[in-house]
Amino acid sequence: MRTQVGIVGAGPAGLLLSHLLHLHGIDSLVLEARSRDYVENRIRAGVLENTTEDLLSQAGVGERMRHDGIAHHGINLRFNGSDHRIDFRALTDRHVMVYSQHLVVQDLIAKRLGAGGQISFEAEDVAVHDVATARPRITWRQCGREQSLECDFIAGCDGFHGICRPSLPDGALTVFERDYPFGWLGILAEAAPSSDELVYVNHDRGFALLSLRSPTVSRLYLQCAPDEDLQAWSDDRIWAELRARTSRDGFTLNEGRVLQKGVTQMRSFVVEPMQFGRLFLLGDAAHIVPPTGAKGLNLAAADVAFLARALHAFFADHRTDMLDGYSATCLSRVWKVQRFSAWMTSMLHRFEQHGGFDRRVQLAELDYVTGSVAASTALAENYVGLPL
Repeated sequence: MRTQVGIVGAGPAGLLLSHLLHLHGIDSLVLEARSRDYVENRIRAGVLENTTEDLLSQAGVGERMRHDGIAHHGINLRFNGSDHRIDFRALTDRHVMVYSQHLVVQDLIAKRLGAGGQISFEAEDVAVHDVATARPRITWRQCGREQSLECDFIAGCDGFHGICRPSLPDGALTVFERDYPFGWLGILAEAAPSSDELVYVNHDRGFALLSLRSPTVSRLYLQCAPDEDLQAWSDDRIWAELRARTSRDGFTLNEGRVLQKGVTQMRSFVVEPMQFGRLFLLGDAAHIVPPTGAKGLNLAAADVAFLARALHAFFADHRTDMLDGYSATCLSRVWKVQRFSAWMTSMLHRFEQHGGFDRRVQLAELDYVTGSVAASTALAENYVGLPL
């Protein structure tokens, strides 16, 4: 088999890259280890930057997003028992879109298959070969038969635990990482959102986040231990802790049936460079951000946007400069987003090693950010998305 770009992973990055390449007249084949049903219903983050929203709309996959998504023009920071709103519209004239990642994946799969795109689900034993040559290959097993794909380039969009990054030789990459001493206990609840916009809570008992997926479904989070035992958290205990951390005068927490619960570990991770030979790493295969700033999917979309342009320049005009600069260009944005996500995380969470001084400094930071137009603007600019 032969194609121009072999793509490993049918998450948002791999599917969006395949679709953008199709719009440029470039052939690709997407390989995915999981089933289509699993991929389409895997619940993940649901806040799209304005830049990501624009990218999807311009690519012709934004119709359902514009109809069903919920535009948010600000967020609230809650501390010392009071809300302080960051007004995106006033500060940046932009917004974010609440639209679940699994819906983005569904939209992209429907678009690719509708256009005759090739997506092979349940591909087993995927491996990449000869990435340092002009003819890299991907091998896998499908329905018991060995398959081989020769291509011009390989895009590793297979996530943090995928096979592409580990396939590179020792010493090819430098790893930068930080593990945080806490996680997020998250629930999906059959309850109307308690706020029209996201509420980030800094509380003496720990961080909490009030988010949503739809007018009838809430997504809620509590700071917890990174190895938290979910069995120790009954629904009643979760709601009691959410009430305690999110309380303020005049606020009512809407409660309902818990549909899903889990613990998310908090990690910052980057590899440099994001390319080796003709293998390019995108999204979680190259970088992880803590979810505090809602940046994971959005950072992957930025990688995709640049690589799609670089591949178009190569196939249309025989240019290699953009491909050669892929890693440096993406990493410039990656590190800015890492900075923002780490800052939001440090500002909003309780750290066990912090004493009274550190706690007062943290609250002073929140007071400054919400009281200064310049500081609020910096937060808003990063939250709605840096330019692509």
